[in-house]
Amino acid sequence: MSRSVRVGFALCAVSLFCFGDPDQGTAQRKILPRKAAGREVGVLWRQPNTIASRDLLYGVGGKENQPLGTFTFIKEDLGGATPKFIVEDSAGRRWKVKLGPEAGAETTATRLLWVVGYFTDEDYFRREISVKGIKRLNRGQEFVSTNGTVRGARLERQQPHIRKAGNWGWRNNPFKGTREFTGLVVMMALINNWDLKSTNNDIYQIGQETHYLVSDVGAAFGNSNFWRRTKADLKGYREGKFLREVSAEEVDLRLPTRPPCRYLFAFPFYIQRTRLAHIAEDLPRHEVQWISQLLAQLSTRQISDAFRAGGFEPREVAGFTQEIQERISELRSLM
Repeated sequence: MSRSVRVGFALCAVSLFCFGDPDQGTAQRKILPRKAAGREVGVLWRQPNTIASRDLLYGVGGKENQPLGTFTFIKEDLGGATPKFIVEDSAGRRWKVKLGPEAGAETTATRLLWVVGYFTDEDYFRREISVKGIKRLNRGQEFVSTNGTVRGARLERQQPHIRKAGNWGWRNNPFKGTREFTGLVVMMALINNWDLKSTNNDIYQIGQETHYLVSDVGAAFGNSNFWRRTKADLKGYREGKFLREVSAEEVDLRLPTRPPCRYLFAFPFYIQRTRLAHIAEDLPRHEVQWISQLLAQLSTRQISDAFRAGGFEPREVAGFTQEIQERISELRSLM
């Protein structure tokens, strides 16, 4: 064994000792938390109405709540890694605009999550919007024309009655060990979301209810190889393997989050990402079957509408739809 490999193993050991494993001992299956002292303590998933009747072109917000007219620039949002800013539409509603390759991918991903019962933001995609008074952006100026036309915009509705209460983690949350959590992991693998981190998972307080959701799903439908990561990339999405290993009782999915071994020397980052890779392993087969039964109710038209909603070209809509259906068929083969 070379010196560098020995050092790598040593660093891994130190990391595991120092950082521990917050989810150790959570193998026992749990019941989804419902109420405490008459109050609902947290909801991850809710039984959808007839899945086959859900409109994936407009999603959770529906046609009636889509953004309207010319927009007025409010301010730039410098949080996160993608360009964003806030606008107000002609009806006085505020929207967070996201630009770049995540815009369409995120819009489509919210449709597929929502249709099977998971909470999502209200997202809409527009190939172009007109924004009055827009200032020069620190990020994303390449998407803005001199006349205020903005290209490729995802608009997320800002709702004053919804209060963000924090973030939740993949390895330590109230739903670990439930079929609903397993289903969410399957959905992340289905859309190839390679940017799993707690800052992308929000907790919303809506009246007496607390909703847990993956609020940033833009790193989807692309290549998840660490060196060639892409978003909204049909060729890259097709290259990814979905099912890794199947036994009589358990299923392993491909959900790549582990960086290459050279990142051993940044061992806190390496260990954090390596642990995340395990959330898609040893999934109870009957729980994977549960989410596959929900997905199997989707029609070709609905899946295609989800990609049309994200502004994909017809050739891409057809290709992504076929790939999603093939992945759902792989899940159905586990029955």
